[in-house]
Amino acid sequence: MFKISIQQIDPNEEEEIIIRCHEIGDDVTGLVERLKQTENILLGSRDNEVFRIPVKDIYYIESVDNKTYIYLQKNVFDCKLKLYEIESLIGGSKLFRCSKSMILNISKIRSVAPSVNGRFEAKLTNGESVIISRQYVPVLKKKLGM
Repeated sequence: MFKISIQQIDPNEEEEIIIRCHEIGDDVTGLVERLKQTENILLGSRDNEVFRIPVKDIYYIESVDNKTYIYLQKNVFDCKLKLYEIESLIGGSKLFRCSKSMILNISKIRSVAPSVNGRFEAKLTNGESVIISRQYVPVLKKKLGM
C-alpha cells in the first residue's frame, strides 16, 4: 500500500511529480510512462512499422486468439497490449468494454438497436456492426444517457 499526497502550489512555481519508492519495478516505470503521455495514444504495428494511434481515431479494439487488433476507419494494427492493459491506459476516454473480447469507441457509434438475448447491436460510422454483450448493455446505456 502507498500514500498519495497532493500539494497546491503558487502559480509561479513549476509543477512537479515526485515518486518515492523502495525500488523501481515494472509498476513504477509503467506509471511514469503513463504520466509522460500528453495525449491519449496507443502504439500499433503494421508491416514492421510502429505507429502512434490517437484513441479518438479508434473504432474498436478486439482480441482474437491471444492477439490484440486496433481497428480504425480503414486500417487495422496489431497491438502488444492485452485488453485489460488498454483499459487501464485509456480510463476516462470514449472507449468502453462491450464484450469479453472487445473495447468499443462510443463516439464512433451511429445507432444502436436491441438484438437477441438482451444484447444490443451497434452500427458504427464506418458501416460495421458490433454486438454489445448483455452484461455490458447497462454501461452502454449509461454512456449514451439512455
